[in-house]
Amino acid sequence: MTSEKAGKPDPVTPAKVLRRFRVVFNAVRTHFRQIEKRVGLGGAQVWALSLIRSNPGIGMGGIAANMDIHQSTASNLIKTLVLKELITMEKSAEDRRSVELRILPAGRKLLTKAGGPFEGVLPVALGNLHEKTLKRLDCDLGELIALLQADEAAEETPLAEI
Repeated sequence: MTSEKAGKPDPVTPAKVLRRFRVVFNAVRTHFRQIEKRVGLGGAQVWALSLIRSNPGIGMGGIAANMDIHQSTASNLIKTLVLKELITMEKSAEDRRSVELRILPAGRKLLTKAGGPFEGVLPVALGNLHEKTLKRLDCDLGELIALLQADEAAEETPLAEI
């Protein structure tokens, strides 16, 4: 925003920054709502499905690591995909304690309808930021989180589920 009187940018205020957060959250929410409306599946499940398509035989740990979520969260996402018959889950021949995930034709078809980016618009945008900007943003958000005394365990919750 620019002040019409002086032709100078408006001063940075908490309200202005809050408006910017709203814009970011709205962009994220809109993206995931569009995907869910198109395919009837949440954004986190669609992202997990895309990882399985790209990495046949990937396990729960691989899903969790790629999505930067807790393994139990990944397990819950995978259960939905199995129940909807979009993927298969089979015990690994090498290690019977682990599973291998593979996409089924219905899952491939769903991804074609979903469009992208599968991981969401925010991770893609953050990945396009200059490293210096990303470091500054990380530092500044760390300060904000400390002031909020926020539970940092929430960092493992996929954005599509917020």
